[in-house]
Amino acid sequence: MLVSLFPLARAASIDAGSMAPAFDLPGAQGNIKLGDYRGKTVYLDFWASWCGPCKQSFPWMNDMQAKYGARGLQVIAVNLDAKAEDARTFLASVPAQFTIAYDPAGASAQQYRIKGMPSSVLIGPDGKVISVHAGFNPGARAELERQITTALGVTP
Repeated sequence: MLVSLFPLARAASIDAGSMAPAFDLPGAQGNIKLGDYRGKTVYLDFWASWCGPCKQSFPWMNDMQAKYGARGLQVIAVNLDAKAEDARTFLASVPAQFTIAYDPAGASAQQYRIKGMPSSVLIGPDGKVISVHAGFNPGARAELERQITTALGVTP
């Protein structure tokens, strides 16, 4: 399921092969800058507390970070809630064992042309977009993991 975020956003998402837009966002342990992760494969997820499928994606992202973090994967989830308390409440019930950034204005989501939640962008170590995925459901897990392992050059 995909929950619409920007109904008037451009129809096309960011293109595979293009450079991922840079961002510098606040996080719990300081600012999160995409450029700091150059050399790693980044699974960039956009989420909000009101997004039902986001609750399903967090345990899977925790698993991916635990399974592939030592091999070069970094999961970064960008919260787009206007109220920080909404994000804190969500994270209290669905903990994240990966990096969380906060963008209440939604500027990063607009840069990435995100149309709904959750949406994810797989970024290679060179900073280029590998793939873009909208929505999350149990059936998508295997394909998303295959894309991650291919980008990392490892076998699952």
